[in-house]
Amino acid sequence: MNNPYQDSLAGLEIADPVRAFFDWCIEREAIRVRREAGQPPPWSQDPVFQKGRFLNVFREDDKGTKAVLRFAEPVKESRADLIHALFFARWCNRDTTLNALDPGILKSPVELRHALLHKVQQPWSSEVYPVVPARWEGREYERLDACVEMFPRCRGFLVECIEGAQGNVMTANAAINARFQMSNDFPIFMALVDLALFVPELIRPDSPVPTGIGAAPYLDLLQKHLRCASHQATAEKMIELQATYWPAARRKFTPIDIEYLSCECRKYY
Repeated sequence: MNNPYQDSLAGLEIADPVRAFFDWCIEREAIRVRREAGQPPPWSQDPVFQKGRFLNVFREDDKGTKAVLRFAEPVKESRADLIHALFFARWCNRDTTLNALDPGILKSPVELRHALLHKVQQPWSSEVYPVVPARWEGREYERLDACVEMFPRCRGFLVECIEGAQGNVMTANAAINARFQMSNDFPIFMALVDLALFVPELIRPDSPVPTGIGAAPYLDLLQKHLRCASHQATAEKMIELQATYWPAARRKFTPIDIEYLSCECRKYY
């Protein structure tokens, strides 16, 4: 796949991209704390942070992820229902829709379609990342039809792929997309890393993760600076270095954190 971001940092000189990564994290987290404490803007003296839009350091603080977790919480005791809810949630990816629906509606396709088109705030889905058509049993499903028709039909397949992946995000992602044949499998990946927050024995939080196109340029800088053999080795080294560069962080990073924060650093720098 052609990466439109590949040269986005070309020519940029960052003397210490590791320090720059953790400096970004520390300031972004401080912005969140100031904002949630009710302080008036601007929450940073940094003009890039004042003008730009960035995700939170810990994805569980983001509005979209909070909505996904709230939506799936009522069905967390059933693996099939939980996986179905998370896949729907990441295909939808709009907090106003997820906050308005009960996950029980996913088992009623006619009712769900009507709700998505007529009962929730429009548009019912978010364009934050692309959701391309998926294939199932010889048919191509656009976004709405995947949410309404495809997921109820492939629940067992999804459970089987995930249970057979031995906790590895990349193994589960590849097995699912071998059937879905999506040209951009990011929604699959997002549903799987959400599952790690609910059932860590199904998807390990410390599992290796693929590198997204937006994260690749900054991970390349980190990899070169740290002299690592791969992006995964780079992520593992950055997790190790967190204790040195940000010992006060509220939790330890995982590979998915390093991947998506590298995307945010690419946007910032």
